[in-house]
Amino acid sequence: MQHEITKSAPLLDARGNVAEPGWARSLQPVYRRADIRAGKTRVKEWDYYIVCDDSFGVAFTIADNSYMGLISASALDFGRPWERTATVMTAFPMGKFGLPETSVSGDTLYGDKRVQMAFRVKPGERLISCRFGDFLDGKPLECELALAQPETDSMVVATPFDKSGHFYYNQKINCMRAEGSFTLGDLSHAFRPETAFATLDWGRGVWTYDNTWYWGNGNGVVNGKLLGFNIGYGFGDTSAASENMLFYGGRGHKLSQVAFHIPEANYLKPWTFSSDDGRFEMDFIPILDRASRTNALVIESDQHQVFGCFTGRAVLDDGTALEIKDFLGFAEKVRNRF
Repeated sequence: MQHEITKSAPLLDARGNVAEPGWARSLQPVYRRADIRAGKTRVKEWDYYIVCDDSFGVAFTIADNSYMGLISASALDFGRPWERTATVMTAFPMGKFGLPETSVSGDTLYGDKRVQMAFRVKPGERLISCRFGDFLDGKPLECELALAQPETDSMVVATPFDKSGHFYYNQKINCMRAEGSFTLGDLSHAFRPETAFATLDWGRGVWTYDNTWYWGNGNGVVNGKLLGFNIGYGFGDTSAASENMLFYGGRGHKLSQVAFHIPEANYLKPWTFSSDDGRFEMDFIPILDRASRTNALVIESDQHQVFGCFTGRAVLDDGTALEIKDFLGFAEKVRNRF
């Protein structure tokens, strides 16, 4: 079952549960932090941007996980391959970051002596700026980016957990053309809108303690039109809708279930992906594994975000089959106890 939400209404009911589980093309369910009824330390809110071309990538996170704030930046070199991620953690922000209750407007900002990071929303575009001091060998990472966002479908899911007051509300915006540059010491790279693309992962919710999720995403051009995809599963009750969707020429094409077939003994060996409706069948050749593991008593995180190239077949709602070859994207498996 894939239930589409087509009318705007509050996301949560009086008990803090998802009023209408399902998927939407935009933020039809209205999120308000004040409607949450679960414990305040369980609320998790984040904005995550990933920007890539065939040579380099950068990623930025501002997350308010109530008892823990997380500000992170990554630089990715697909040629060597090589990656560096730096993170600043803060104690008990408890909503003080003031992340907007919608992705449509408002700014997401963080600043301290080491990091200045800003995500700003303007009509038709999103602006990212970052200066992350002592990012590598005492050198800062500096970045200024503009992401074009014309009117387009996105992937929105309102997902309940099997626990009262717990939910996951998420939007993925694909296919944003990116322009700008980053510098890291002697390295400087310019992103050009003809070849560089961005995705926003906008998340708000109340999570249970122990979760494993699978997520994949990619952007590019096929037959002269922008193509993006979002695939994933692993958390909450997804009986009303999955978060699997193709984006082609600005239109979303809903997929059913997609399975990740991962060689977990070595994440850099080839993966495959298959769907129950036959509409997303891919081989995946990894280039770079952005792996990290943290175990600090009650907090544990084991992450493998693997970048590489997808080759295979994606089928639109009308049955049109798109052949994809060496399409840059990523797929990940993450387990978090937090």
